[in-house]
Amino acid sequence: MSGSTWSCDRCGGRVRLSARNGISPWFSLFREARIFSHRVRLFSLFGFDVWIDASWLLLAALISWTLAEAVFPETTPNLARATYWWMAGAATIGLLFSIVFHETAHSLVARRYGLPIRGITLFIFGGVADLEREPPSPKSELLMAAAGPLASLLLSAAFFILLALAGAWNAPDAIRGTLWYLGYINFMLALFNLVPAFPLDGGRVLRAALWFWRGDLAWATRIAANAGNLFGIGLIVYGVVNVMMGNFIGGMWFFLIGMFLRGAAAASYQEVIARTALEGVPVLQVMNREPIAVAPDLPVAALIEDFVYRFHHRTFPVTRRGVLAGSVGTEQAAKIDRSAWPTTPVERIMAPCEADDVVGPEADALAALAQMRRSGRSRLWVVREGRLVGVLSLRDMLELLAAKLELERDRGGEFGRQSGRPGR
Repeated sequence: MSGSTWSCDRCGGRVRLSARNGISPWFSLFREARIFSHRVRLFSLFGFDVWIDASWLLLAALISWTLAEAVFPETTPNLARATYWWMAGAATIGLLFSIVFHETAHSLVARRYGLPIRGITLFIFGGVADLEREPPSPKSELLMAAAGPLASLLLSAAFFILLALAGAWNAPDAIRGTLWYLGYINFMLALFNLVPAFPLDGGRVLRAALWFWRGDLAWATRIAANAGNLFGIGLIVYGVVNVMMGNFIGGMWFFLIGMFLRGAAAASYQEVIARTALEGVPVLQVMNREPIAVAPDLPVAALIEDFVYRFHHRTFPVTRRGVLAGSVGTEQAAKIDRSAWPTTPVERIMAPCEADDVVGPEADALAALAQMRRSGRSRLWVVREGRLVGVLSLRDMLELLAAKLELERDRGGEFGRQSGRPGR
């Protein structure tokens, strides 16, 4: 592939990334929209927001159908069909709880080491704890990765203990069948996650060991990600074989999980390299020092004609004698009647700037990137003592990243080398 184009609706324009510089798929790291765009908050647990993505509902439906029509009739025979569906519903809810329990274990250890967690999201391939940055040391990586499978094993043991008690108390077969499934699925969840293939927990354990050995996070991530890629290919091949043998649904699941793991492994390695390249770079070095701002008394019609259509940005900062007063764009203009545009100044419709809208010129570019991803914004106003001094966009950061990687590759350098062995 000769290259890929990354489109940024809010900052306008496109950035051409060459496959030669090795970052053609990197736009996924800096995407404007969140991966989980259709999710709902379920509850908060230990201070972590738990979200459910719409795709998880498809997973729940498929699991319930498989359990009610195939698994439970085989493991617990001679029950009414309605009973199997009740068992399937209870088991699916138990699986949701099990995934949240697994991810919460990761999150609690991450909090112990000062790693911010944006929340836990359930989606079609399970669950994910959304970390804002990489662990600070091999030790923290190891403990955080091991916490999930350990939690699943403990939960599996708890369900099997309950199964033994249910048998001793002559509990109904439906209850025992459901407890057996929950014990079994948690054991398999732990076993699968212990495979040394990044970004599975076992792959993170592998990365922690390699990082401890060489003191090089990027190298360790590359090796672990390659293992994840190979494991993903294996699952894809296994899935295709299953489809050819008539197991269409099972085969397709293996195929899709393999595709997901391959993509996640590649993206994880690219993200580590991106973070290494941007770490320590001040916003001042990346920002546009000549920001395009509008005056408060500018009519909305002029905003659209002379700024939006000319510069191809959706949002602009509003300044009063150099001081940032707010921001205005197409979203605010669309809320008023078009006939009022010529007579309405932008100060009447502009939005006040929030903390996530601004960043200081001395701030770390990596921290600014995390702020963009957290807030979903692709442009930040750079402010010093209330005055607008620049604009930072994802496009600018991508261009800097491409330049730094190309220079390093030309020099034969390697990102990620770290002095010492932190966490030993």
